[in-house]
Amino acid sequence: MAGHSHAKNIMHRKAAQGAKKARAFGKLIREITVSAKAGLPDPAMNPRLRAAVKAALTSNMTRDTIDRAIKRAAVGGPGEDYQEVRYEGYGPYGVAVIVEALTDNRNRTGGDLRSIFAKNGGALGESNSVAFQFERKGVLRYPVAAASADTMLEAAIEAGAEDVESGEEGHEVSCAVEDFAAVRDALEAKFGTAEAAKLEWWPSTTIDLDEERARDVLKLLDILDDHDDVQNVYANFEVDAAAMERLSA
Repeated sequence: MAGHSHAKNIMHRKAAQGAKKARAFGKLIREITVSAKAGLPDPAMNPRLRAAVKAALTSNMTRDTIDRAIKRAAVGGPGEDYQEVRYEGYGPYGVAVIVEALTDNRNRTGGDLRSIFAKNGGALGESNSVAFQFERKGVLRYPVAAASADTMLEAAIEAGAEDVESGEEGHEVSCAVEDFAAVRDALEAKFGTAEAAKLEWWPSTTIDLDEERARDVLKLLDILDDHDDVQNVYANFEVDAAAMERLSA
């Protein structure tokens, strides 16, 4: 399986149930808050906020909860001064890991992540210690029903995208960072708001792991992903599709 494919192992994320659902909602609300403060508190005029709202709705968050979060961000107040921070390190077997966080306390988050890496066979590194092993990409994802594979490909290439992968899970459009806004706007005008529209880290080099080693790496990624401040986790490993299916069961 390709290390950069959607819902596979570049950004491993477990299903949210019970406490996990509450944690997942907390992360979504954080993204809505930061997005609303970074631009206008109106999804129609703020593409990042629009994408955050779409992600929240896709996760079954109520419109009322979303609206309250946007209003709180517009008004401002204590406890909502989040900073975007990127952490980098190595997991077991030399796997490179990038963690994106939204935090109101960098020292706390950094200390927590350093401990998580150390307890799970890895080590937190300095800034840019592993980023050179990844490429920054603009990514948009649409459901299968949005368009046929040919229609999506034609529209994406015309908009300036680099690649499109279409399958049972939907359409994944990727582009250069500098083209992201233009591609997003063109596709949204044609197909509506994407299920996801953001910048991601895609590995330029990958490490092949067997099932046992992949289990150790996934354990680290799961624990990182469970941290309240962590928004996204990326890693540069590949594992056989059948093994990954067993590990994800």
